[in-house]
Amino acid sequence: MEALLVSYGIDWANLLVRWLHLITGIAWIGASFYFVWLDNSIRPPKPGSDLEKKGVSGELWAVHGGGFYNPQKYLVAPAELPQELHWFKWEAYATWITGVAMLFIVYYFNASAMMVDKSVANLSGIEAVGVGIGTLVLGWIVYDLLCRSPLGKREGLLGLVMFVFIVAVAYLLTHLLSGRAAYIHVGAMIGTIMVGNVLMVIIPGQRKLVEAMQQGRSPDPIHGRRGKQRSVHNNYFTLPILFIMISNHYAMTYTHAHSWLVLAAIMAAGVLIRHFFNLRHKGRVSIGYPIAGVALLLAVAVAIAPHPVAPAATSAPAAAGSAPVAAAAPDFTRIQAIITQRCASCHSDKPTQAGFATAPAGMMLQTPELIHQHAAKIFQRAVQTKDMPLANMTQMTDEERADVAAWFQAGAK
Repeated sequence: MEALLVSYGIDWANLLVRWLHLITGIAWIGASFYFVWLDNSIRPPKPGSDLEKKGVSGELWAVHGGGFYNPQKYLVAPAELPQELHWFKWEAYATWITGVAMLFIVYYFNASAMMVDKSVANLSGIEAVGVGIGTLVLGWIVYDLLCRSPLGKREGLLGLVMFVFIVAVAYLLTHLLSGRAAYIHVGAMIGTIMVGNVLMVIIPGQRKLVEAMQQGRSPDPIHGRRGKQRSVHNNYFTLPILFIMISNHYAMTYTHAHSWLVLAAIMAAGVLIRHFFNLRHKGRVSIGYPIAGVALLLAVAVAIAPHPVAPAATSAPAAAGSAPVAAAAPDFTRIQAIITQRCASCHSDKPTQAGFATAPAGMMLQTPELIHQHAAKIFQRAVQTKDMPLANMTQMTDEERADVAAWFQAGAK
């Protein structure tokens, strides 16, 4: 009972922290999208106008929610510091904090099941956690050094180098951790880079601008330029990280033999599509970017499509010169025994597997009726993607997977 209550409590912590992570993430990404749109959409004031004389570099008019808005952006800063100034930082901090909390709740507290895949690398749970945390630290250090190097002045080349670095990290992680954990840690690394930009560059730069005005000095425009650069980087990171946040629902991606390459292609598609919208806000419509992005996604879908599972051959030798004879579908009692032994310890109304208070995804398999109901999903996850049982904790054999395949292909009767 105590173990059950602990697992149940962890499920509630997972629910509440995940909900909060989603809320704060929407707030942060929404603000990011809005301000990049604003920067790309404002237009310079008329030459000689009062706005130009005040140092306004651009403005726009908008209507929303029954009212008119007139945002203005100053070239460096206004002549006088306003009495009330709004800052955008807590959305980023809260998103990262809840994201790290999710890492601990879902992955680090149960690392042996959620992060370790002995068929990939023979790591202990503690070693896997060390790899995960090390990835977050390394990602920020490498990215920040690149931005501060001479390469930081060449945005296109910097973006290419960072993309190659992220793909290299994805390749390494998919050869150390389970596919699902590898993906989520690539996303966590990108998220750490994004919040690092806010915490270490954007907000400190804004504080220096404000301090200069309070002291009667002219603000140094370098802080605004650095903040703008990192803000734009964050904008391009958003679509890849959003995909990674939902990737755990799509085992076809992270269980592929070349899952790192699958992730690279999907991230590239996200960047291309985001670039189209950024250009469009500036008044440039370059339809080639979304076409290329969609083409990449279609190519991935075709490349990772599951292949038909060949029927198992009978153990008896075939007649000379004839093809192997397909084995008869296993009796359902055999299938039920496999599911009961390998799957039902988690997928039941009262899981016996440590760390689970309820059946994952609500799928229960403890009765013949439930097994028949979920036959297609069992086939997909146990035979096609082979990501279940989770980290193969219950040691389902290839022969058992073949039996499940033969049963399903014969009509799952």
